[in-house]
Amino acid sequence: MKVMRYMIADYLNTGTSPEEAYSLMGTGFLTLDENPAAKMDSTAYINNKSASGTVTGYQTTFPFDTQFVSDEAAVKKLYDIARNQKTGTDAEVDYIRVDLYDTAAPEGSYPARKFRVSVEVTGITGAGTEIMKVAGNLHQVGDFVEGRFNTKTRTFTPKGE
Repeated sequence: MKVMRYMIADYLNTGTSPEEAYSLMGTGFLTLDENPAAKMDSTAYINNKSASGTVTGYQTTFPFDTQFVSDEAAVKKLYDIARNQKTGTDAEVDYIRVDLYDTAAPEGSYPARKFRVSVEVTGITGAGTEIMKVAGNLHQVGDFVEGRFNTKTRTFTPKGE
C-alpha cells in the first residue's frame, strides 16, 4: 500500500497543564514534515578502503508551514509561542504523530509516537492581499514515547500500559 500524507495524523497539545487537549494539525497546515537527521560516527579501519558508519543518535525536526487560521487551536498555539516570544520550557509542547494507515489497528486506536518538541517559529509573514502564514520547526526534545492514540477520545497510551 502506498501511504498518502493524509494517512498520517498530527496532534498538538493545546491544553494547559495539567489538562491535555490534543488538537488536530489539519486545517491551516500546508506542510508538516519529519526530518530524522541521523547523527553518524564514521571510522576508517586500517584494513578497509572505506569507512564504516554507525548511527549514534537523531536530531529530528518537523518543519511546518501554515496559514494563520485563528480559530484552529494548533495554529494559534504555534503563533502564540512566537507572538509572546516564549523561551525554554514555555516554548515546548507535546506533539503526537499517528499512523492511520495501520489497517490492523482497533477502531479509533492507532500506533503513534509522542514527542516533546521545542517550537521555533521562523516567520509570521504575508503581503497585503495574502493570508498570513506561520512557519517554522518543531525540534525533538529527548526521546519519543511509543504507544497508541485514540482519535475519538484524543488520548495517548504509552506502549505496555
